[in-house]
Amino acid sequence: VQLVESGGGLVQAGESLRLSCAVSGLIFMSQSMGWFRQAPGKEREFVAAIDWSGDMTDYADSVKGRFTISRDDTTNTVTLQMNSLQPDDTAVYYCNARHGALPTMIALDSPPGSGYWGQGTQVTVLA
Repeated sequence: VQLVESGGGLVQAGESLRLSCAVSGLIFMSQSMGWFRQAPGKEREFVAAIDWSGDMTDYADSVKGRFTISRDDTTNTVTLQMNSLQPDDTAVYYCNARHGALPTMIALDSPPGSGYWGQGTQVTVLA
């Protein structure tokens, strides 16, 4: 199983980035997908999730209206479009795959750390 994130980088506040996570070794259509992030000295936190069908999503309050999660089952990829980035968005972003999980459960990270994880991609937002 591999989850490979890409698209991170260094941007100015107000700019946008698009993260992608390519999944292999899993039946992608049965996986709900999530994005988490971890800033230096802080615990990992939930960012966004989408269910296996693409019909249900959930977002952390801090990113609602700015970030959009989507999935492409033809390429086994989940994407996080991040707009109006702020310095507080600076973190390593991780992709997570959980079989059949509801986005609300991914948001709660329940069970903690379950599923498969990518290696992370760094996002740095300058003020």
